[in-house]
Amino acid sequence: MINYLIRRLLMLVPILIGITMVSFLILQLVPGDPALIILGVEAEAEDLEDLRHKLGLDKDIVTQYVIFFKNTVSGDLGESITTQNDVVAEIWPRFKNTVRLTVASTLLATIVGLLVGCIAAMKQNTATDYIAMVVVLIGISTPSFWSGLLLILLFSVHFEWFPPGGSMGFISLILPMVTLAAPGAAVIARMARSSMLEVFRQDYIRTARAKGQKESKVVFKHALRNALIPTVTVVGLQFGYLMGGAVLVETVFTWPGLGRLLVSAIFNRDYPVVQAGIMFFAVSFVFVNLIVDILYGYLDPRISYE
Repeated sequence: MINYLIRRLLMLVPILIGITMVSFLILQLVPGDPALIILGVEAEAEDLEDLRHKLGLDKDIVTQYVIFFKNTVSGDLGESITTQNDVVAEIWPRFKNTVRLTVASTLLATIVGLLVGCIAAMKQNTATDYIAMVVVLIGISTPSFWSGLLLILLFSVHFEWFPPGGSMGFISLILPMVTLAAPGAAVIARMARSSMLEVFRQDYIRTARAKGQKESKVVFKHALRNALIPTVTVVGLQFGYLMGGAVLVETVFTWPGLGRLLVSAIFNRDYPVVQAGIMFFAVSFVFVNLIVDILYGYLDPRISYE
């Protein structure tokens, strides 16, 4: 397992380099002069030159990338054009809020998705199964921003149970967490149902039932663990998707996360913050997938990384 971890970590190096290249090229691919876009057409020539020098735009593209890469490796992602603060100091508190929301949503989506998927598989081709799949289809098809607005209208405006936005403790996390978790729970439920049905057809499940073991023991001891491998893959992917989808949810619920900061940075043409935010999202997704790969060995001892 140690050798596998070393190999996987080494494989991350070119991926992380690619992430820095994509983040760097965002500024280069902006149509027109970024300095002119940031300062406006009425800016003085001297101010434009100063900003180009500050952003490193007065150098050739290779030199710009080398400087950007060195600064990134050393943890220096520049300064925010809007606030003049260090980008890492600007992003880190927001990033922690986004991770908090995403982890809570992923846990909720996983618990609900596995529960619904297992029940639907155990009740295959019954009314329970059909109702569960209809609910799953609705969950996948409903846009997060629309369901978020409905939850605010119902539980914040009508019943006044939860605050409509902001970050005032766990109670403020509930509505955005449910909104963000709904599509992920639907995807996980479909995968869990499909995996469970496939496992139920295996010989060892029929043998366990023939021995007279309780159905709950057959499902949770024998079937579920083997059905979790493809489901864990989906959960890992959903974590990345939920983190990216948090941009809309954070905007709807005024949650002080990285997604909301990125939206503001895009409107303000604050390119260093945009670049750094994209890198934070991408690196998080990469390491979550590494964790998913490691979990495979614990779920299925037949998998050998050696």
